[in-house]
Amino acid sequence: MKTAVVVLNWNTKDYLRAFIPGLLHSCRQAGADLIVADSGSTDGSREVLEQEFPEVQTIYLEENMGFTGGYIMAFEKLRQMNPKHRLEYDYLVMINSDIEVDDGWLEPLLNWMETHPECGICGPKLHGLLKNPDPDSDRPYIRSNRFEYAGAAGGLLDAFGFPYCRGRVHHKVEEDHGQYDNAHPDVLWVTGACLLIRASLWKQLGGLDNRFFAHMEEIDLCWRAQLAGWKVNVVPQSVVWHLGGGTLPPTSPFKLKLNFRNNLLTLEKNLPGTYITQGCSQKKAARRAARFLRMRVFLDNCARIAYFCMGKPELANAVRDAHKEWEILRVRSCYIPQPEKNANVAGLTRKLILL
Repeated sequence: MKTAVVVLNWNTKDYLRAFIPGLLHSCRQAGADLIVADSGSTDGSREVLEQEFPEVQTIYLEENMGFTGGYIMAFEKLRQMNPKHRLEYDYLVMINSDIEVDDGWLEPLLNWMETHPECGICGPKLHGLLKNPDPDSDRPYIRSNRFEYAGAAGGLLDAFGFPYCRGRVHHKVEEDHGQYDNAHPDVLWVTGACLLIRASLWKQLGGLDNRFFAHMEEIDLCWRAQLAGWKVNVVPQSVVWHLGGGTLPPTSPFKLKLNFRNNLLTLEKNLPGTYITQGCSQKKAARRAARFLRMRVFLDNCARIAYFCMGKPELANAVRDAHKEWEILRVRSCYIPQPEKNANVAGLTRKLILL
């Protein structure tokens, strides 16, 4: 097993100092290569990598191309490093720069993939990481036993197509007392904050969809993997701690726009194939997907009105801009995944998280 663990960094040199040492040690124990791909940072991240972590492999990208573009380019450069011009790694890991790990976090993920050949993508449980309020402490961050927003114990979609997690609905997160450890591990998606994928599957799917830039691109990737006949699993024996919000704060209108826009892109792209797996003809699947999207646009506009009523016009405008950009980006779609005969999409629930 050859594994590449790739951290995509953009202007987070303090996170590199805090989390790279533990990540590097754990990767060495697991026999994995640690690579930091820097997306044109201007905060001194490159100097930190060169001076403080010379043993870490680095890929320097000229500009910030977002989460999707950054990883597409980073994995392509890994491929180019191989003289045979093909991906030499068996497994690729995407992991955020604001994640803290313990030794032994990676081995359960690798063991799961080796013993479950039907699984194409897996991920750990995500717990929260908090800033230590004590300035004199030698530990700048405190680990929480509560699930973290970005991925918790695996992701699902509700009946309206809104994502949520086992252990997290909206901004309410549960304490982890093992309630999901024995549950069936099939989910729709695992968080891109820490995601392991077979290198062959990455190549088969064409990687991330670069239209997304950031946010929900992992949902699309995992959904496409299931339409291609693979499973997506959470491995509860592996736990990592995520600080979250390091690049875009939760209140950012830009982040809200990305979420609304990319949610529509994901649904439009993957619903038709999913309906086909449920027995619909191609025409009927297309009609069902179109009706679903009209309903979602209506709900989004209701949210837009609610933001105006709450005195948050910047958020209302973000929803408006999301719809405008979706209309532009949707016509560029050159690939609508067609399901394999054995495809079975898990994680689409009838739960209504709006209620």
